[in-house]
Amino acid sequence: MKITELLTTATMKLDLDATTKDDVLSELTAVLQQADKLNDAGLFLEALQKREQSSTTGVGDGIAIPHAKTAAVKEPAIAFGRKKEGLDYQSLDGQPANLFFMIAATDGANNLHLEALSRLAGFLMDAQFTEKLRNATTKEEVLEAIEEKEQAADDKKVAADTKETEEKDPKQLRVLAVTACPTGIAHTYMAAEKLEEVAKTRNISIKVETNGSSGAQNVLTAKDIAEADAIIVAADTKVELARFEGKKVIQVPVSKAIYEPDALFDRAAKPGGAVYHHQGGGDDGYEEEDGAAKNSVSSQIYKHLMNGVSNMLPFVVGGGILIAISFFFGINSAEKGNAEYNEFAYMLKTIGGGNAFLLMVPVLAGFIAMSIADRPGFAPGMVGGLLAITVKNAEGADSGFLGGLIAGFLAGYIVLGLKKLFANLPKSFEGLKPILIYPLLGIFSVGIIMMLLNPQLTKLYTTFSDLLNSLNGSNVILLGVVLAAMMAFDLGGPLNKAAYTFGIAMLDAGNYHIMAAVMAGGMVPPLGVALATTIFKNRFTKPERDTGKTSYVLGAFFISEGAIPFAASDPLRMIPSFVVGAAVTGGLTMAFKIGLPVPHGGIFVFPLVEGGGMNIALYAIAIIIGSIITALMIGLLKKKKTA
Repeated sequence: MKITELLTTATMKLDLDATTKDDVLSELTAVLQQADKLNDAGLFLEALQKREQSSTTGVGDGIAIPHAKTAAVKEPAIAFGRKKEGLDYQSLDGQPANLFFMIAATDGANNLHLEALSRLAGFLMDAQFTEKLRNATTKEEVLEAIEEKEQAADDKKVAADTKETEEKDPKQLRVLAVTACPTGIAHTYMAAEKLEEVAKTRNISIKVETNGSSGAQNVLTAKDIAEADAIIVAADTKVELARFEGKKVIQVPVSKAIYEPDALFDRAAKPGGAVYHHQGGGDDGYEEEDGAAKNSVSSQIYKHLMNGVSNMLPFVVGGGILIAISFFFGINSAEKGNAEYNEFAYMLKTIGGGNAFLLMVPVLAGFIAMSIADRPGFAPGMVGGLLAITVKNAEGADSGFLGGLIAGFLAGYIVLGLKKLFANLPKSFEGLKPILIYPLLGIFSVGIIMMLLNPQLTKLYTTFSDLLNSLNGSNVILLGVVLAAMMAFDLGGPLNKAAYTFGIAMLDAGNYHIMAAVMAGGMVPPLGVALATTIFKNRFTKPERDTGKTSYVLGAFFISEGAIPFAASDPLRMIPSFVVGAAVTGGLTMAFKIGLPVPHGGIFVFPLVEGGGMNIALYAIAIIIGSIITALMIGLLKKKKTA
């Protein structure tokens, strides 16, 4: 099927009125609706927006390809829109987009439709072709440019098929590639097109398998794999890797193939490199020729972290906002026996803080372990995470989310070790491994280690409590700096609890300045990271930016845990940013001599700041300054997102 059977003059608008990304989606959806291509425009628009949440379809170079495959589409179609001056589409390269192709695929779209849609995605990698589209003055000129491109592609395929029968040059580098994206419509084929284009200019033999919506195409054969010098796997979704056993494999996000193909071919041509070894249902293993761990240890750790963080996130957001709502009934309204007590507020705080937050760390640990060791790692990870927050020291402190991180990785690698240990058991025992051997020995091993380790981690609580007592009354500004930094370091862990407990003790002693520094320090991390997601959008993915919006609410109500997903996913950059910003805020609150007589509530209790008026303003200024410092540090330390 030709692209021009899906894209017609009726589904084009050469001069869009849109000024934002959402406007583009709405306007082109309306074009498809008017052309009678949709069953339900509202549901189709929802599907488009859901796709954007996973990663932007602004692929760069001024091009965006919003797409969705849904029953809301009556018949497959392509809409084309153009905005000559361009607009911010949150594209991967951070540049404005001016060409928009909206792809609408039905749930039952046949292979011919999907091939035409994917072919268009590949065409858009040709700069000369896209320039023709930008300069076209009529809809007919757009169609003519596409028809010319399709004819050229057909001629190229015939030439390639002919060349395939010719004798191969034994000295030519032979590279295989697999491309795949979550929806399998656009990025999959753009990556393939780019790799083929660059390989041709570098005289590299290449064959690309595309794992798209219509299934795998141009599938790599056993003979292809055996003869290959290197294999590039550019994928954001699961790809079958066991077939590449013992081969040099370069595994990267699909966007790397679109924007950094030369770098990938350089790695393919370089002697040595990552050799893939399949570990039979566990994590994908890579080794250098000398046996050293490969596949970028940091990228593997990041992948495991993100698996835990993404699954923990709903508990943080949902639970945190429920706690914040409970404050509207009164700062002590959830406490039975208090004059402000409200049954509904109690239920909200119990659901949010007593249960959703309780599951937060076990879920983080469980899914980190599952990412490392597959399903057998999940139960030991969950138990290890639960122990991190329930095994407390004499003062009632636990190891918090940092303990959960340790438990998750510990469980994952222990179960991987168990898999190797029992790999040679008779086949009759295979059924016992996942239901008896792995959970029993995994939970036992992780449990014992966490029971022994957690009390040692919680000793930080008493160590820093002693430090705080020694500082009290000596240098109040330094005390404020230390307290606020502790609040921001582990966000509910032993240091955070030590600072908070000290603040409450000082309330009982009539010193309200300590609690003001403590609360301000705890508000900075979620507020700072929220601000960073707003200012430095290209440092975060779309889901991270959305989470950042909720962090404004959580930070405003002194729910430090709102920053945990960001700290867990990138601790080496995030935690220092949190600590520095919070420390500045803590020092400022002490310098301003701000006093706060209540232990919780965030902005809800600002009116209770001692002295009111100017002191309330100074307190807010101190928090804003710290949040800005945190945001700026995050912007400087984090790299731009490429996917």
